[in-house]
Amino acid sequence: MFKGHFKTGTVEGTGSAINVELGFTPSKVVLYNIDGAKNPRLTWVAGMATASGFKDLLIADNGTTADNSMEYVTSNGISTYAGSEGSAAVGFTIGADTDVNASAETIVYEAWAEE
Repeated sequence: MFKGHFKTGTVEGTGSAINVELGFTPSKVVLYNIDGAKNPRLTWVAGMATASGFKDLLIADNGTTADNSMEYVTSNGISTYAGSEGSAAVGFTIGADTDVNASAETIVYEAWAEE
């Protein structure tokens, strides 16, 4: 049985990095852009590089576009962050990936932390 932390929520995309305060450092984050044409999803788990993630796009990966239906991104993905020492401001940062974090598009997040 899961005995850690779990939090969900939404933020509006800005096209720039967005800090999401959780009150805990996540070990897994999943983002869903519910307004994007390709319905992108970005998944990050502890142990992956900073600003990375597995990105899924709702497209046919037939080689005729520059888009892949799934790829590992190594920049503009998801990172954990901690506020100043002793701060409760801990959580994750949504990078400036143009599919996931598009201006004025809604991003739904799920974040987990093991206890």
